[in-house]
Amino acid sequence: MHLLWLVPGVAIVVVTLLDVFQTVLVPRPTGRRWRPSAFITRFMWRTWGIVSSRFVGAGAREDFLGAFAPFMLVLLLVFWIASLIVGYGFLFFALRDQVKPVPGAFDALYFAGTSLLTIGYGDFSPTGPGARVLSLFAGASGFGSFSIITTFLFALFGAYQQREAFVVMFSNRFGAPPSGLHFIETYAQLDDVDGLRTTLRDAQLFVSQVLETHLAYPILTYFRSTHDEISWIAVIGTLLDASTLVLTTLDLPQKGEALIVSRLARHFVDDFARYFRLPQDSVVGIEREEFDTAYARMAELGIALLDRDAAWADFSEIRSTYAGRLNRLARFWSIPPAQWIGDRSFITHGSSD
Repeated sequence: MHLLWLVPGVAIVVVTLLDVFQTVLVPRPTGRRWRPSAFITRFMWRTWGIVSSRFVGAGAREDFLGAFAPFMLVLLLVFWIASLIVGYGFLFFALRDQVKPVPGAFDALYFAGTSLLTIGYGDFSPTGPGARVLSLFAGASGFGSFSIITTFLFALFGAYQQREAFVVMFSNRFGAPPSGLHFIETYAQLDDVDGLRTTLRDAQLFVSQVLETHLAYPILTYFRSTHDEISWIAVIGTLLDASTLVLTTLDLPQKGEALIVSRLARHFVDDFARYFRLPQDSVVGIEREEFDTAYARMAELGIALLDRDAAWADFSEIRSTYAGRLNRLARFWSIPPAQWIGDRSFITHGSSD
């Protein structure tokens, strides 16, 4: 045994397998310690964002940003396999006296690759018990990694399609980008209070599903919507603003569904901001004049409203608990801003290509 090669080999294999286990199999948020994939993803996203800012046209920028998540899936797969090959290569080189013919450094990597990928050309053969067990373990690691990563990809795309189905439906009803005010106006024009409550009830399931899947598999947050002017963050912002308007401004007898959406969506924003270590900004994000304009528009539609000054006080208090972090999330993912998602000037969206 050659400890100089054995110790780093064991470390690389263990850290890589632990990274795969935490990223792919653990169905809950995990820390970044001992997870190289998390650091690689964050570094690559920052680099990707810097490059995207140099694009002149919004369409070209969106296409480039949209390629990030699929690219990262391929990169992480290559990284994990390459890391395992290097780790097992170190181990086989440490046990080279138990392999015939005795491999050099590059040959040890080659033997590790053929064992991991279960190719087995037979030009190198393990003869000692340690090398034989190691070759079996390398083959099992490779086969197991490919199997669970394949399942992981199906789960990712299933969650993405489920998210986007609601986003597209929601944006088709309430505009692209949608807004909380348009949400209220749509149901007011239809005189459909029951429909408003039904949509809020459906939104609870949507927020819960996205919260669970996207925190468990953060790579999903980098997948962008397939249609221009819409995004899952904009939908969350619309639901928050709409539920806040219902709670603070509309004179309705039953507000339970809006209260649940508000609590759940604010929990959503807090969890994502905490996970991605984004600071809290206790700002309302809109001016009193904007609120007064929205209030007047709702009044013109005949919506029963509470006192304007009291409504603004309650509205601004609730909105200050989520607007800052929601804006931070939109900035982090370089998502084009929608109405009433805080600072709406950080991306010049809609410029010609």
